[in-house]
Amino acid sequence: MPRLATLSPRRIATAVLAGSLLAAPAAASESAGGGHGGLATAFEQPALLIAFALALGMVCQVLARHLRLPGIVLLLTAGVIVGPDVLAWIDPADLGQLLQTLVGFAVAIILFEGSLNLNWRQLRRQATSIRRLVTVGALVTTVGGAVAARFLLGWDWRLSILFGTLVIVTGPTVINPLLRRIRVDRKVSTVLEAEGVFGDAVGAAVAVVALEIALAPSAESFANGVFDFLSRFAIGGVLGLAGGLLLLGLMRSGWALPGGLENVFTLALAVFLFQFSNALAHESGIVCVIAAGFTVGNVKGDALEHLKEFKEQLTVMLIGILFVLLAADVRLEDVRALGWAGVYTVLALMLLVRPLNVLISTHGTDFGWREKAFFSWLAPRGIVAAAVSSLFALTLADAGIEGGRELRALVFLVIAVTVLVQGLSGGLVAKLVGVQAPKPRGVVILGAQPLARLIGGLLRSFDRKVQFIDSNPQHCSRAEAEGFRVLYGSAFDDNLLLRARFEDVEWAISLTPNSEVNFTFARRVKREFRVRHAWVALDKSSRALPKGALARSGIEVLFAEPRNLAFWSTKIEREAAEVSWWQAESATDHDWEALTSSPHYRSFLPLLVVRKGKLQTPVAELRTPEKGEIWALLVAAEHEAELAENMARFGWVRVPPPTDEAPEARDVAGLPEGAPAAAS
Repeated sequence: MPRLATLSPRRIATAVLAGSLLAAPAAASESAGGGHGGLATAFEQPALLIAFALALGMVCQVLARHLRLPGIVLLLTAGVIVGPDVLAWIDPADLGQLLQTLVGFAVAIILFEGSLNLNWRQLRRQATSIRRLVTVGALVTTVGGAVAARFLLGWDWRLSILFGTLVIVTGPTVINPLLRRIRVDRKVSTVLEAEGVFGDAVGAAVAVVALEIALAPSAESFANGVFDFLSRFAIGGVLGLAGGLLLLGLMRSGWALPGGLENVFTLALAVFLFQFSNALAHESGIVCVIAAGFTVGNVKGDALEHLKEFKEQLTVMLIGILFVLLAADVRLEDVRALGWAGVYTVLALMLLVRPLNVLISTHGTDFGWREKAFFSWLAPRGIVAAAVSSLFALTLADAGIEGGRELRALVFLVIAVTVLVQGLSGGLVAKLVGVQAPKPRGVVILGAQPLARLIGGLLRSFDRKVQFIDSNPQHCSRAEAEGFRVLYGSAFDDNLLLRARFEDVEWAISLTPNSEVNFTFARRVKREFRVRHAWVALDKSSRALPKGALARSGIEVLFAEPRNLAFWSTKIEREAAEVSWWQAESATDHDWEALTSSPHYRSFLPLLVVRKGKLQTPVAELRTPEKGEIWALLVAAEHEAELAENMARFGWVRVPPPTDEAPEARDVAGLPEGAPAAAS
C-alpha cells in the first residue's frame, strides 16, 4: 500500500490507458458472441493484429518508464497474456511469413542504431576484452550451453549445439536500456554494449551455419559451413562499409539530401542494406547494418550529430511490437513441458557458463573482480535470440526434424528468466560490487549571457560539469573560450537535447530573458529527461507565467523572485559587479526580514548557498539562513560599501570563497576585457 500511495496522477492515467487498451478488445469479444471467437476472428486480419501489438507494446514501454522497470519485463508478460494460451486475442501465426519480414526490418533498424553509438576510441581501450567475448566467449557459451542441454534435458547433440549457438547473443535491445537505467562505470558499459552489438553479428552467423550443418551433417557440410560463415562476414562487412561511406558522402555533400530528409533516408538505406545483404548471403544483413552504423557513427562532423541520435524512439517502438509478437508466438505448454530440467539449464547458463566465459575472456586485462562479477551476472538475451529461434523452429519443422518447438521454448525461457532476474537485480548487483557510475553532477544552463556564465563558473569551482545551450553565436563563443561545453541552437531542438547527455545532468537552470521560454525548457527536461532539480529565472520585463504553473511542475524560481536580468548582465560586462561571500553568524528571522525588505536588497543578487563546505543549491527562496551558511552574492560596485555595512549590522560576516578552487569573482566569470554591454 505505501508503494501505491506514491503513484502520481500521471502514472494512474497511464494505467487507465493500459486498462482501456486491454478492455476494448474484451468488450469487442463479448459483443461478438462471447468467448474469444469474435476477437480472434477480428485479429486474424494482419493489419489489425500488427496495429494492436504496436499499441500494446508502446503502452508497456510507457508503463515501464513510469514504474522504472525494464520495458521487456512488461512486454514479455503482455505478449503471453494476449497470446493464444491465455486471452487468445492475437496469434502471430496468422501473420505467416509477414512476421519474419517484420522482424527483419525491425532488427535492421535496431542494430543500425545500436552500432551507430559505438565509439571507436572507447572500444579500442577495451578491445582485448570485447574481442575475446565475441570470439572465445562465443565458443565457451556454445559448448557450455550445449553440454547443459545435453545432460540436463537429455537432448541429442544436434539440438543441444543449436541451443548453444542461439544463446551466444545478448543484444542491444535489452542491454542498452538496462545500462541507461543502472548507470554503471563507462568502461563497463562500453564492453557490454559492444558485446551486445558485435555478439549479435557473430551469434546469428554461427547459429545459421550450425543449422545448415545440422540439416545435412557431413565433413563436407562442416567445411562449407566454415566457408559460409567467413563469406557472410566478408559480404556483410564490405557491403556495410560501402553503404556507410555512401551515406557519409551524401550527408556531407550539403546538397544531395534536402534538409529534414536525412533521418528517413538513413532509415530506408539501412533497411535496404540489410535485405540486400541477406539476399546475397543468408543472415549477413546483421553484419552489414552493424558495419554501416559503426562506419557512420565514428566519423566526426556537425552534419552527423543528428544521425547519432538516429531514431531512438523508433527503436523503442519496434522493440515493443517485436517482443509482444514473439512472446505471443511461444506456446506455454512447450515451456511447461521442459519442466525443472529447463530451469536448471537456464541457471547453468547464468551461473556457470557465463562466469566461465567472462573469466577466460577478461584474463590478463585491467578489469578487477568487481567488473568481472558484474559482467558475469549481466547477460540477458534479446530480440535476435528470439527471432532466430523462431526461424529455427520453422526450418526444423519443414525438414521433418523434431525438437524445433522445444528449442524455441527453451530460448524463450532463457530470455524471460535472464531479463526478469538480471534486469530487476542489475542495479542492486552493480551497487553491491561497486561498479555504479558516480552520482550525476552535471548542470545544463539555458542561456550563455554574462550572468549565466558567471553562475556557471561558480558551479564549476565546486566540481560541477557545466554546459550551456544558446542560439546566440557571440555568447556561445565566449562560453567556449572560457572552457565550457556549449551546444549552439534552439533549446527545443530534439536532436540538440539528446546531445546534452541528460543522463549525467542533475540540475537544469533556465536563464534567458524570456520567462516563458525558461519555464517551457525546465518543465520539458524535468519531465522527459528526469532532471532532478530545475530552476527558472523570471525577468521583470517578461510576461508573467500562469499562476501555480511552477509549483505544479516542481520547478523553483532562481533568485527567489523576478529580477532584472539584463541589468545584471550589463553590470558584469562592464565589470561593475562582483561576487562576494557572506557567512550567517547571528542572523535572526527579524534581521533577515529587515534586510530583504530594505532598499539595500535590490543592490545584490543572491546566487548560491554553501553549507559545511558543500554546495547546496542556487538560491530559490528568501528563507532565514542557518547559522554557518555561506551565501554568494553578486553585488553592484556602487553599493558594495553600503551593503557591507548593512550585512554586518544584520549578523553576516564576509569570508573568502569557501573552496580553494574558487577563483576571484571576475576570473570565475571569465569576463573578456573591453566587452560591450549587451543582454541576450
